[in-house]
Amino acid sequence: MEFNEYQQAANRTLYGNEQVLTNCALGLAGETGQVVDLVKKYTFHGRDLDHDAIVKEMGDVLWYLSQIAQWADIDFDEVAQANIKRLNARYPHGYQPNR
Repeated sequence: MEFNEYQQAANRTLYGNEQVLTNCALGLAGETGQVVDLVKKYTFHGRDLDHDAIVKEMGDVLWYLSQIAQWADIDFDEVAQANIKRLNARYPHGYQPNR
């Protein structure tokens, strides 16, 4: 699935038309916190990293990001492409730790 296809499919489930940006930004923060909590429990509490749970929470993060882009009239493909372009400029030979 392409990012723009995802964005359009996800938009079918967007509820409301007032304060959408605020709702999506707050939802993004909450769902990001869920991802962080799973990583924290794995890193510091000795729990297994729950594959299904992290996939679900990352999907929720993706949904909110796509809807913020939708609200701002930005193709989600543009977001992904701009990010890769920036990463390639920053790390032209891939990430290489200091030696």
